[in-house]
Amino acid sequence: MGFEFFIARRYLRSKGTIQFISVVNIISIIGLTVGVSALLVVLSVFNGFSEVVSSILISFDPHLRIERQGGLSEDEYRSLQALFDSDERIRGYSPVVTGKAMIVSRASSKVVFVRGVDERKIGDASGLKDKIVLGSLTLLDSANVGSIVIGLTLADRLAALVEGEVLVVSPYAFDAALVPFSQLTPAKFEVTGIFESNNKDYDANYAYVSIASAQRLFNMEHRISGVEVRLTDIDLVEEVKTRLLLELPPGVQVSSWYDLHKDLYSVMRIERWVAYIILSLIIVVATFNVLGSLTMTVIEKQRDIGVLKSMGATSKSLIRIFMFEGMCVGIVGTILGVCLGVLILYLQIEFHLFPLDTRVYVIPAIPVEIRPFDFLVVSIAALALSALASYYPARRAAKVVPIEAIRWE
Repeated sequence: MGFEFFIARRYLRSKGTIQFISVVNIISIIGLTVGVSALLVVLSVFNGFSEVVSSILISFDPHLRIERQGGLSEDEYRSLQALFDSDERIRGYSPVVTGKAMIVSRASSKVVFVRGVDERKIGDASGLKDKIVLGSLTLLDSANVGSIVIGLTLADRLAALVEGEVLVVSPYAFDAALVPFSQLTPAKFEVTGIFESNNKDYDANYAYVSIASAQRLFNMEHRISGVEVRLTDIDLVEEVKTRLLLELPPGVQVSSWYDLHKDLYSVMRIERWVAYIILSLIIVVATFNVLGSLTMTVIEKQRDIGVLKSMGATSKSLIRIFMFEGMCVGIVGTILGVCLGVLILYLQIEFHLFPLDTRVYVIPAIPVEIRPFDFLVVSIAALALSALASYYPARRAAKVVPIEAIRWE
């Protein structure tokens, strides 16, 4: 590699007759620096938002949800209990009864998801117990006035406070009201707690009652909609899900926390790839500058190439010379881009260069998460594009005929 690299370095540092070449090389380095740093920063921001979303969802949602259309009987639930108790990877589980109902207060009304849960077990299966901000997770069952826990956004809309009363009307109550000489009889519930999950969808559209109350509301006596499960380690989700699918009877559906929000993660993945492709165009443009500057260098150095060939330099040596020159530009631009990207990310982590309004968002600033794999992939991509852009001018230099290059010298 000795003399090829030496000549390539001299070509980069020399002040030839075409000064424009040096300017284009500088522009190429700047373009690569900006492209690599922008790509690394954006990918790290996407990683940060993905981590924030996952932490919010995982802290509230169960790791696994087992359901079947039409519900599960008490005998089936007991068999599931035996299966769960025998698996050390399962930390806790809780039966649930789910349905849609309308909650009515003096101020407003709203159709929400009403979930019946066991207050003694729900804390082991989901994060509801830890998200109570007012009152307590008390779900008493009473034929007259039951207990209900609602989200903070829903409580604000209904103007409901702890110890206040709301009415819950299920679809079955509407059906019963259609019978002649009957009237609509909504169920009364006392608000015993208000939760805030940092997920506006949950806070505005979910309410929790006792299992028995939900069974009466949705006409599911002696049946449950499913079981929510939390594991000792979330990384075991797919492993446990596969085992349950093999052991559970046909028709029983097992969904992981990822499956429950698959649409959200699909959109985030598409956004990530679109951003990656768009910002990669900056690097592509910079590599076109490398191609242009090397092509002009080959034209300017025709005599030098002819002399080198007449002295015995092979075509491979000439290809190496100009490949080295292009790769030097690519390496310098990539290193500067990585350093600039790391600097911006460090400043964002430490000093919150781009803050967010905490009245609207649950985080004080744009989140970032640095992943070494992203840095490796972006750096390799930038160097590969630089090498690809250098190959054409290098091949052109190798095809120069020595006698034609030095004829008029």
